[in-house]
Amino acid sequence: MRTSTSEGKHGIQWTAQNQLDDLAFSDDLALLSHTHEQMQTKTAIVAAVSASVGLSIHKGKTKV
Repeated sequence: MRTSTSEGKHGIQWTAQNQLDDLAFSDDLALLSHTHEQMQTKTAIVAAVSASVGLSIHKGKTKV
């Protein structure tokens, strides 16, 4: 989901030189952000891109 993080620095600082924006698994995605606003932005982008290919976010399985 490179699209979810292409708008700037919204992840967490992993090392002095690396930022971790999200963790993608086979059928799961963990979005990482410092603020609630950044998380909302990422979630909205992921939902829109997913919907464009027929996928959706299951609200019952979503955790903050």
